[in-house]
Amino acid sequence: MARVEMTMPKMGESIMEGTVLKWLKQVGDAIEQDESVLEVATDKVDTEVPAIYAGILAEILVQEGQVVAVGAPIAIVETDAAAGIAAPSANGSAAAPAEAVPYLPEPHDPQATQQATGNQAAAVHQPGRFLSPLVLSIAREEGVSMTDLEYLPGTGKEGRVTKKDILDHVANGKPALVPAPAPAPVAAPAATTAPAAAPVAAANPPTHQPTNPPTQQPVSKPAPSVSGGQELIEMDRMRKMIAQRMVDSVRISPHVTSFVEADVTELVNWRNKHKDSYKKREGENLTFTPIFVQAVARAIQDFPLINVSIDGDYIIKKRDINIGVAVALPSGNLIVPVIHNANQLNLNGLSKKVNDLATRARAGKLTPADLEGGTYTLSNVGSFGNVMGTPIIMQPQVAIMAVGAIKKKPAVIETPQGDLIGIRHFMFLSHSYDHRVVDGSLGGMFVRKVADYLEQFDPKTAI
Repeated sequence: MARVEMTMPKMGESIMEGTVLKWLKQVGDAIEQDESVLEVATDKVDTEVPAIYAGILAEILVQEGQVVAVGAPIAIVETDAAAGIAAPSANGSAAAPAEAVPYLPEPHDPQATQQATGNQAAAVHQPGRFLSPLVLSIAREEGVSMTDLEYLPGTGKEGRVTKKDILDHVANGKPALVPAPAPAPVAAPAATTAPAAAPVAAANPPTHQPTNPPTQQPVSKPAPSVSGGQELIEMDRMRKMIAQRMVDSVRISPHVTSFVEADVTELVNWRNKHKDSYKKREGENLTFTPIFVQAVARAIQDFPLINVSIDGDYIIKKRDINIGVAVALPSGNLIVPVIHNANQLNLNGLSKKVNDLATRARAGKLTPADLEGGTYTLSNVGSFGNVMGTPIIMQPQVAIMAVGAIKKKPAVIETPQGDLIGIRHFMFLSHSYDHRVVDGSLGGMFVRKVADYLEQFDPKTAI
């Protein structure tokens, strides 16, 4: 059987490392292709890592709790699918697999090294590079190892490996791309003879030494002392991340919050009219959140300088309107999946997207792509019965809005016949913004515009 490396996959454009949370398979377990092998945590999401090849989990190179860079080896898999092993030669040694680079190199052959070096002239190691599902499928069928794919030159955009690149590599006989290991230095003979009682070195050295030494873990601070009337609870990994990001955001951005109260009676009546038929037709709830998202997306188009980030002395204006929606998890933590290009979706599309992201967030099924690229954030604090809040900005964004609970209130209603007192539905909108680039006029006009869109909601809107 061939021994191939399983590496830490690339799980997002900005993700450079991950923490191994839990191994779902143990050494000696059989692994099916695309079967989850371990759980990995990044700074964005927890996810499961599937196996590229079917085989046997031979070695685990990274223990639970260790941080691993993208592209670094995390396990060794023995597989028949990746390569075929030649029959033993006359001297009893087996030839290296032709279709996949074995993890353990064979004895050094100068001629083979020279040939491999020629093939490697243009090969650049690109661990964790993006590989399309089609390229990965062809690699599995043809027995091209992940290590070779990391060295294979690509002719696509930004050096990506195309279908033609992988097929040409196979047609050329899958020449070796991985640099051959340098011959081990020969130790000089000892000047003196070792005493007879000295221990003798093992005749067979260990078959594998991890290429990357274990990451040194930070020294934990001693737990604080508590009395018998107190309970000590350690933060979980996500809560630690949330705490650090909130502290960083308050430190980075001078926060200012503006408030507006909106009359959303027409909106409430419209939802009450359609929610039952929508539930029956679509099998999911029609909530207020997609309507809020739509209003925010429209207001961003009116005030594009809210849709920016800061890099030093420069303001980066974003063309895409990607709105993050805060979701409370069963654990009590908070996560913010992103609706990409929210301005391009109609109300039904936004409703389905909001429901899908919220459901997968609570089930722990979000992907890193679901959490990337947000340019503005919406937090519905009204779902907890709160009438308003002062939300903290999600860096590197410059603004965030909280929408409060909808409450019935007596109000003055202007009519052609005169003013009347009636019962209306009101809600508060709280808009926190980074005063470095968003002044009170822009921040205040933006939240007022969102309120206008909600107040002017067309009761004839179809969904």
